[in-house]
Amino acid sequence: MHWDRVRAALQGGVADAPPVALWRHFPQHDQRAETCAQVHVAFWRRHGFDLLKVTPTSGYYGEDWGLRAAYRPNREGVRTYLDRPVKRGQDWARLRPLDVTAGAYGRELRVLRLVREGVGPQVPVLATVFSPLTVARTLSGDQAVLRYLREEPDRLHEGLEVIADVTSRFVAACLGAGADGVFFATQMACAGAVTEEEYEAFGRPYDLRVLEAAAGAELVVLHAHGERPYLDLLADYPVHAFNWHDRRTPPSLREARQRTSACLWGGVDEATLADRSPDEVAREVRDALQQTAGRGHVVAGGCVIPIDTPPENVDAVVQAARG
Repeated sequence: MHWDRVRAALQGGVADAPPVALWRHFPQHDQRAETCAQVHVAFWRRHGFDLLKVTPTSGYYGEDWGLRAAYRPNREGVRTYLDRPVKRGQDWARLRPLDVTAGAYGRELRVLRLVREGVGPQVPVLATVFSPLTVARTLSGDQAVLRYLREEPDRLHEGLEVIADVTSRFVAACLGAGADGVFFATQMACAGAVTEEEYEAFGRPYDLRVLEAAAGAELVVLHAHGERPYLDLLADYPVHAFNWHDRRTPPSLREARQRTSACLWGGVDEATLADRSPDEVAREVRDALQQTAGRGHVVAGGCVIPIDTPPENVDAVVQAARG
């Protein structure tokens, strides 16, 4: 049933009901593969989602290059970065190819294997992978990456080459570990981060290299994080679906449906989900489905949901989507 709903949505239609997908961080549980997999499977089983997106510890991709991070309580469940490996332009040349079957990457592959064992073959499982330019920002810092991009572009490109290679190999390993597809997240393809021209030069070429590694996957979702995402720039990416903060920034689901026939993921604002009543959550879901007629639509949040979201509000999303 889960795959039937997802496949119908990917083909622009709807089965008995639109699929539902919500995801969150699991701070502290996400430091070990076994506990990370257990809480993901339990969350999926408790709410009956139509797919399971694995959400690793934030910044996992930088650990093996020397990124240091720690969890300090926050609603999103993300970590604070304490020390970044790229402190000077020449540090980009010090990034080395990594063995993606070992270290932090290897831990995340084990999570995928355990999740697959936990849910069986009938539930789509997605691995979460970040765009090379997003990884570069984490390795160097929000403002620092802009400085390298504008003042030392050759050095940044040198680092992006290594990051793209490692990420591509990790994507292939994720598919081999049991993931059905990839949730490819970019936090840089938006007006609040860089210009469109800058993303064309420093984002797009490396994104496409990573997505090429996912070419055989049945489900590839592009998550464009941030205010005013460059969805037109990303529209021809080889992906099956698009996800962004549709309740917080243009375009709306209705506007996006007029611009693309691709599957759209969204409709639920994370703040509504965390802070409003189940009835208000259900109304938002029904409004979203009216915007798309429920066709080619996965009911989802714009990003991770807060870790203190009431379970009854999560249930309200599922119940409203299934009528």
